[in-house]
Amino acid sequence: MTKSHLFLEQLTRIADALEQISHKPAPLPDFNKTKGFLWEGETRSFIPVEEINHIASDFLIGIEPQKQKLLANTESFAKNLPANNALLWGARGMGKSSLVKAIHHELTENENYKDLKLIEILREDIITLNDCLAVLKKQPFYFILFCDDLSFEPNDPSYKSLKALLEGGIAGRPKNVIFYATSNQRHLLTRDQSEYAQTDYIHTNDVSNEKISLSDRFGLWLGFHNCDKAQYDEMVTNYAHRYGIKLSDEEVIKRAHLWSMERGSRSGRVAMQFIQHLLGDQQISI
Repeated sequence: MTKSHLFLEQLTRIADALEQISHKPAPLPDFNKTKGFLWEGETRSFIPVEEINHIASDFLIGIEPQKQKLLANTESFAKNLPANNALLWGARGMGKSSLVKAIHHELTENENYKDLKLIEILREDIITLNDCLAVLKKQPFYFILFCDDLSFEPNDPSYKSLKALLEGGIAGRPKNVIFYATSNQRHLLTRDQSEYAQTDYIHTNDVSNEKISLSDRFGLWLGFHNCDKAQYDEMVTNYAHRYGIKLSDEEVIKRAHLWSMERGSRSGRVAMQFIQHLLGDQQISI
């Protein structure tokens, strides 16, 4: 055998070995050991999260109707009853993702809901959804598949994977999986103005229908709106009381308004950031 043939044979063996490694499925985690996981699309694996970052649901002020609806929907799902995929959309910093994590934590503190798991999937990994679901549907648990800040750019084909999960596709959604997403916009497909620079009315209407067809597949829509002054004042004083800040409500509100003016907005996130600043300023550890 010539050197060139020997070298080619060695390369073939290496290529075969690499292909076998690339198709070897990642080992499954022990879903019993923790309440949350991250789905890593590149490696097709679930990364355990020992402690999910969350705040108590009663810290979330000004969104009581949204809180009650999402809690009822999640309870129904965890009891193996009909429930809807949910889209939490609207103003930044008003507790959309915090609410999902808070409700999951609140329910799993109850022994009756110990099989409820939270799995976060990144938007760029949506295209690997089928591989994720193939594993989850075989498990004896209930999974909230959660995607934060979800949206799709024009001509991004990965949104079709999500459409199939939500409602379409002959396989349908596994009964033990529900999908929750947050977004700053009501319709998840962003608009490309060039798409609307058409003189053909039928074409323009088709584009518009495609844009809303994805968000329409969420059975539960929960809108979040910017808080007003009264809600913001309630947030900061409530947080100040809970964390033991030794200032009068009037002083807390006065400082909180200056803080929000510097930030140019009022929201639950801005209120909590102000309280974090105040805690540090008063040397209070939590």
